Amino acid sequence: MPSRVVLLTGAAGGLGSVMAAALLADGHAVAAVDRSPEALARLTASLGRERLLPIEADLSQPAACAQAVAAAVAHFGRLEGVVNNAGIGMSAIRPDAETNHPGIAEMDTETWDRFFAVNVRAPLLVTQAALPHLRTAGWGRIVNNTTSYRTMLRVLPYGATKSALESMSAVWALELEGTGVGVNVLVPGGPTDTPFINDASGWPRDQMLRPAIMGPPISWLMSEASNGVNGKRFTAQHWDASLPPDQAAKTAGRDIGWPELAVGPAWFTTQDR
Repeated sequence: MPSRVVLLTGAAGGLGSVMAAALLADGHAVAAVDRSPEALARLTASLGRERLLPIEADLSQPAACAQAVAAAVAHFGRLEGVVNNAGIGMSAIRPDAETNHPGIAEMDTETWDRFFAVNVRAPLLVTQAALPHLRTAGWGRIVNNTTSYRTMLRVLPYGATKSALESMSAVWALELEGTGVGVNVLVPGGPTDTPFINDASGWPRDQMLRPAIMGPPISWLMSEASNGVNGKRFTAQHWDASLPPDQAAKTAGRDIGWPELAVGPAWFTTQDR
């Protein structure tokens, strides 16, 4: 398997650290971006510094997005993959907001803007900065972590931000079709046992998904085996690691954005489809 350079945001969190470990185990180099220097130090202590570059960056700040990409390219000399995994969740509003969802009256502009800055604008700016390098490589992967359809319909502001990222993923996949750069979505498939969800959330931790489920699908997505795969969403919960990876991908994958829900749309021209 060729060694790739992958920039992974939210790399020191529960899902990020699993994906970082999987990518390193496959022989890839990882630019590990996280806002917490303490968490990055723990990640480095756990995984070592060989092929791992810790990058401290607060991606809610626009300049930090391009700076993180520049740091990765300056260190490794190239970039072929981006995993937009960093995010802010409902526990940032209050400990029980995962299950006791805020209503309209509780939404203030600061919270709304912060969620969109991290969950929507940051993936856009990171991808903008990274894409020229992926195009130069002639091979690339952009993997976005969104959420379930149920959460998109029921939870604000988190669901709205992830709906936007899901839409962006579909649009980017269409734009980049045939370029050698694939855009796909990877989600756990439900509440996952990481610090992203507060202990007071109301979700029983013994019933949550395990972060380790993210390892096999991210390995496959960053491999030659996924060449030509574009515009798909993969649910790690449904990835059967006992199957050959290509078969597991078929079982766990579907089109980004549930296009089958678009019933009877009106189009002006065939090019708009």
